[in-house]
Amino acid sequence: MISLLAIAIAFAAQPGATVTPPVQAGAWDVRSKVVDLAIPGVPGFFVRMARGKSKAERKQVAAGQGIEALLAPDPKAQCRIESQTVADGRYAQTLACPQKKGTPMRIVRSGSYSATGFVGQAIVTGTTPKGALRIVLDQQASRVGA
Repeated sequence: MISLLAIAIAFAAQPGATVTPPVQAGAWDVRSKVVDLAIPGVPGFFVRMARGKSKAERKQVAAGQGIEALLAPDPKAQCRIESQTVADGRYAQTLACPQKKGTPMRIVRSGSYSATGFVGQAIVTGTTPKGALRIVLDQQASRVGA
């Protein structure tokens, strides 16, 4: 079950065709914080411990890249974009991420963006051998250096 949470936190969307204003080049952190999770078979104490925990994914943005660079997924997650819209300060996307067994997890993200980063929420749904899972993440991207 830990690997499901790791995949959920490690994902984002791939760059799309829409051109958005560039963000400042340099190092950025995309932070995902667990707001809620329901994973069948996982003890309640683990669920309580996981709530509020966050993980940052470091990204390097090159000069001239737009917000899509911050929304790009970690290649290790192997997520496939089903839909993506990035326009007018808002983003929305749906991803399908493979699991070792069973149907892919579905990740639906939405939020707002500017040249200084993005803020939004991701809802991860899928199926485990013991039933349906649901993880809600708050996400934020911020520049941390050159």
